[in-house]
Amino acid sequence: MAASLSPTADGARPQAPSDGAAPALPPAPPTLLAGDDAAGGSPSSSPAPAPVHHGERQVTGRDWAGFLAMIVGMFMAILDIQIVASSLSEIQAGLSASADEISWVQTSYLIAEVVMIPLSGMLSRILSTRVLFTASAIGFTLMSIACAFAGSIETMILYRALQGFIGGAMIPTVFATSFALFPGPKQAGVSVLIGLVATLAPTLGPTLGGWLTQSFSWHWLFLMNVVPGIVVASLVWNFVHIDRGDRSLLKGFDVWGLLFMALFLGSLEFVVEEGPRNDWMQDEEVAIFAVVSAVAGVAFFARVLYYRNPIVELRAFADRNFAIGSLYSFIIGIGLYGAVYLMPLFLARVRGLNSFQIGMVMIVTGAFQFLSAPIAGALSKKLDLRVMLGMGLSLFGLGLWLNSHLTAQSDFWELFLPQMVRGLSLMMCFIPINAIALGTLPLEKLKNASGLYNLMRNLGGAIGLAAINTVMIDRNALHMNRIGDYLNPARPVVQDMMDSLSSGFDGSVADATAAAAKIMGALVQREALVMTFNDCFLVMACVFGSALLVMPWVRKPSHAVKADH
Repeated sequence: MAASLSPTADGARPQAPSDGAAPALPPAPPTLLAGDDAAGGSPSSSPAPAPVHHGERQVTGRDWAGFLAMIVGMFMAILDIQIVASSLSEIQAGLSASADEISWVQTSYLIAEVVMIPLSGMLSRILSTRVLFTASAIGFTLMSIACAFAGSIETMILYRALQGFIGGAMIPTVFATSFALFPGPKQAGVSVLIGLVATLAPTLGPTLGGWLTQSFSWHWLFLMNVVPGIVVASLVWNFVHIDRGDRSLLKGFDVWGLLFMALFLGSLEFVVEEGPRNDWMQDEEVAIFAVVSAVAGVAFFARVLYYRNPIVELRAFADRNFAIGSLYSFIIGIGLYGAVYLMPLFLARVRGLNSFQIGMVMIVTGAFQFLSAPIAGALSKKLDLRVMLGMGLSLFGLGLWLNSHLTAQSDFWELFLPQMVRGLSLMMCFIPINAIALGTLPLEKLKNASGLYNLMRNLGGAIGLAAINTVMIDRNALHMNRIGDYLNPARPVVQDMMDSLSSGFDGSVADATAAAAKIMGALVQREALVMTFNDCFLVMACVFGSALLVMPWVRKPSHAVKADH
């Protein structure tokens, strides 16, 4: 029996069946309310309210306080994916780690979070939303403290994995709660808020991380989570009462399904993260994990399709809108995480900026995301959501295309317009995608579907970054070769440049010609790198353009989603 939205201490109501009839409801099962003690307290002694439609439920100030706390928790969990991105060199120095080891500070978090996100649906049905989210916030906070005081790269990687795994439950739980607590017309405004947080957090990550590291130390990347984590856990525990935990689900808990899912997603994430750096299957370790991922993937899909109580219910993909919405979530992950990855890399490797300067350039996208939120919210109430999504995808693709005209001199103002366009477009993408994927699903399927939906965005980011790194390696080699072909010393223009550079070194170095050749080599590497970044942005722009081809298959979602749909 899945945990339903049954009457709770704060008045949440059960749903009538979809045929519109209102038969007498059976007595409430003897399971704990969300407000009961997790270890087995007694149910509330107050009588349950009369069953009415969820849409008639009055959302109280306590509901809002608990829900806003959940949004802050989600922001922390998403922010921590990228907050270390601009400070890896400082963490590497602080932990005496190698270049290969330090990348695992980010990779371990991603792998663990990817495993938890789809699992969170089952856990919230077993424990209740309140218990799961509170435990997740407390565990995330404790692991943040552990990361700040890690004494070696090995312990840092372990704590980051635990931080990502425990904190990962906070992300999809917010999405499911929003549709349960705010059905119908209220959903549009709530979607704006969630969308702003979910898309703003990755963008602000490098900016905030760079500022904290430059102003204090890298330890504050993790210590900043402590006070918000305690506040979030306290508010959610006291104010979130929307469902019951159903401990009877533990009897049929699919341990094998969990094992197969962890091996499949964890190994897949490892392959796409490490593959581009290690020449894919030419590396023995990558090849082994690829085989493990393939075998575990087959076992996982077989298990969830045939086991009576699967760890993840994949049949949600039978709903066409959910399947297409999840595809768009995957594409948004490519653009969101890909752009946030490429731009700081360009500014560091080509322009030579430090983490704080990079953050100041990147803040433009976040600022325009924030400014566009009320506009996107108003449009979602007036426009067909399919039209709004088409506009958002087109604008995001345009922003990426504008970014594909970089030069070695591109700086803040040259990058302002592309980032502004991307910032304006993100909310126009996220709100309709959220409604298309989740807005028409029955409430009993929301928790599981929310986990799958959020998983697709993270997988899009991971696979997108792997593809970007592969494109960078291949295109950089191609551009180096092509530019090198034109640098034939027999060509007069090349010889004139060499003579000009050599004359500048006369009397200052022993071999002016060798110094000039070194400068020429550096110029070739720089220009090849700029052309490579342009290629990557152009490829991502094409992905967003191609996404428009799927639009004719999207069914028009209703603005007022009925809770008993």
